[in-house]
Amino acid sequence: MPLVYQQNINAVTKMGVWHIAETEDFFKTVPLQKEITHPHKRLQHLAGRFLLKDLYPDFPLSLIKIADTRKPFLEDEAYHFSISHCRDYAAVLISKELRAGVDIEMVNEKIDRIIPKFLTAEECFLFPEGEIKKTATLFWSVKESVYKWQGTGGTDFKKHIRIEKFTGNLEEGVVHCVFKNQTKLQVHYLFFSNNFLTWVLSDH
Repeated sequence: MPLVYQQNINAVTKMGVWHIAETEDFFKTVPLQKEITHPHKRLQHLAGRFLLKDLYPDFPLSLIKIADTRKPFLEDEAYHFSISHCRDYAAVLISKELRAGVDIEMVNEKIDRIIPKFLTAEECFLFPEGEIKKTATLFWSVKESVYKWQGTGGTDFKKHIRIEKFTGNLEEGVVHCVFKNQTKLQVHYLFFSNNFLTWVLSDH
C-alpha cells in the first residue's frame, strides 16, 4: 500500500506515513543496512528507508550511519531526519535545515501500568476525564519524539521532558513541553486508525 499520509510542513521539511502491506520484494531497491532476523521488523526497516527516498528522491540511503543511541543520521547533515515504526506503519520526518523527531504509537491498553515511570503527577492532571489510556499514549509518543529530536541519549522521560499543556483535542493539536528546563518545544500530533503520530522540529 502506498503513502497514506503526507505533509509538506514547510519549504524544507516533509513528513510521511506508509502503511506496510507489501512483501520484501517491493523494497528491493532499499539497502538493508544491518542484519535483522525478524521478518516484520525487517519490513519496517525497509519501509522507513523506502519512504525517505519516496519523499526526497536524492536522499543518500547508503550514507546513513547509526549512532550509539540507535538514531540514524547523515554525517554531513545534508538532511536531518527521524524514523518511527509501529505495527504496520512506518513514519518519517525529513528536513534540510531543522532538527527533527517523529514517533508513531498505537493506543496502548496496558499503558496505565507504567504511567508513574514517565509522567509526573502534574502531567497526569492534564488528562481529560475518562481518557487515561489515550492521553497517556499521546504523552508517551510526545516524549519519544522529543527523545529522537534530542538524539544523543541520556534522557529521562520523567525528569528531562516536562509536558506543560496541550492545545486542541485528542484528535489533533499541539503539546507544549520543556526539555531539561531550558528548551521550549511544540510537539504536533494527529490521531488516526488508533495511532498517534507526533512530531517536533527546531532550529537548534
